[in-house]
Amino acid sequence: MDFNLKKLTSDAGVFFTRAVQFTEEKLGSAEKTELDTHLENLIARADCTKNWTEKIFRQTEVLLQPNPSARIEEFFYEKLDKKIPSRTTNGELLGQYMLDAAKDFGPGTPYGSTLITVGEYQIRLGGAEREFLQTSAINFLTPLRNFLEGDWRTISKERRLLENRRLDLDICKARVKKAKQAEAKAAAEPDFQETRPRNYVLSASASAVRRPQTETHVERCIHTKTHRLYSIEYLWSEEVDKAEQELRVAQTEFDRQAEVTRLLLEGISSTHVNHLRCLHEFVEAQATYYAQCHQYMQELQKELSRYPNSFASNANPSTSATCPSPVSSATLPGVSPPCLASTSTPGIAREPSGQLKIQDVQQPSTGHRKAKVLYDYDAHDTSELSLLADELITVYTVPGMDPDWLVGERGNQKGKVPVTYLELLS
Repeated sequence: MDFNLKKLTSDAGVFFTRAVQFTEEKLGSAEKTELDTHLENLIARADCTKNWTEKIFRQTEVLLQPNPSARIEEFFYEKLDKKIPSRTTNGELLGQYMLDAAKDFGPGTPYGSTLITVGEYQIRLGGAEREFLQTSAINFLTPLRNFLEGDWRTISKERRLLENRRLDLDICKARVKKAKQAEAKAAAEPDFQETRPRNYVLSASASAVRRPQTETHVERCIHTKTHRLYSIEYLWSEEVDKAEQELRVAQTEFDRQAEVTRLLLEGISSTHVNHLRCLHEFVEAQATYYAQCHQYMQELQKELSRYPNSFASNANPSTSATCPSPVSSATLPGVSPPCLASTSTPGIAREPSGQLKIQDVQQPSTGHRKAKVLYDYDAHDTSELSLLADELITVYTVPGMDPDWLVGERGNQKGKVPVTYLELLS
């Protein structure tokens, strides 16, 4: 107990002395030993590496797991050194919901069978996402975490130790400086016997016969004072020697710790190489994941294009539902243009085959406006006008025409166009 108490007292004294030195350096009242330029550059590079690695690590976590609650749960599992439970991805959950809905709607119905097809592909997409998350966590997140929680902690510990050694060195330098100043001051103190006045010596000699005891007393005082001055000078000389010895020890420990810290900081270059390799693996995992998603979506589109007439139905026998092929609507990838119904147009002359004589329709003087085409559209007969995405045409309506259709004009060309493919401009 006594040993521990002494150690605690000694550590407290060292801490207080370092705190005083650090404060005086901040106030500019004490000298500070500067590190060499190479070591300063290594420290700056290490700090930059740590800061950006931490930001990249945190944002990658957000990218792979946007749910903050799930990230907190995974963090606690890692700290408890337990296996993270498997979690269903959003794609897999959506696909399962579609399959369950298809059972209730009837697998034999167009909607039910389509739900089954889409649900199966959603489950595949979810599986690809799961594999991507696992690969990225192992090949990219784990090395970054190991650097932040392992290598960087070791570097920080050695840097703190180097800072303590520097403070101890500066404390020893200040102690040597003060001891030398005190020694010089003691050496400059004048000797009383050498500097006493001449008349004082003569008067003392003349009165020696009358007061021998007084002369003996004066000489004793002079001798005592001189001896005390020599003792003080000798003590300060010993203090200087002791301070210089402590300074040499502190300088040796500082140099040794600076070398250890330098070697650790130079290892940052190897860290960059390792992180570069991990970054390549992360990009490869992303490319594989997105390629799988693209392949699955293309296969899904092919599956759905086999049943072009099953997406819409209408009780009116004169209306036939048609939906353009996704290939002709490539303006928005993954988004199919709306289905439209080809209906008869009352009030407009038709040929015996039922097609509209669009050449007989005249543009009204008022009521026409400009429209922007949203999707590509291929005309199904001569009464319709083929469209290209993003082009501008003139549209108008005629009395008795189906509200889902307009008459469009582009130069000398004229024909019916679906309203759902247009954005009417003011």
